[in-house]
Amino acid sequence: MIENESAENYLETILVLSRKLPVVRAVDIANELGFKKSSVSIAMKNLREKCYITVTDAGFIYLTESGKRIAELIYERHEFVSEWLMRRGVPQEIAIEDACKIEHILSKESYDAIKAFVAQHT
Repeated sequence: MIENESAENYLETILVLSRKLPVVRAVDIANELGFKKSSVSIAMKNLREKCYITVTDAGFIYLTESGKRIAELIYERHEFVSEWLMRRGVPQEIAIEDACKIEHILSKESYDAIKAFVAQHT
């Protein structure tokens, strides 16, 4: 994981969009997150400098192996936590919103313990 929640959100968004769209561009990310394209462009520059993404001359954004690994971990947490909360009766919108917060602050150890507990009690 990386220490920047915003960067993790961008990586997760790129992953999700790459599963829906033939190519991902900064404008797609801006539309998905409701951000200005200029803000997304700055974030993409930072992610590129940290080798989490590559950007083609045409502006297509791809996750590197390290970027994909982080994005998949965050997305897995998001899916697990939101599903678990909904199974406990939390309305979908609230569960998804809370999962977005929880996925970034939960340590690997705590997340693994929760997953193990849920697996034993389902």
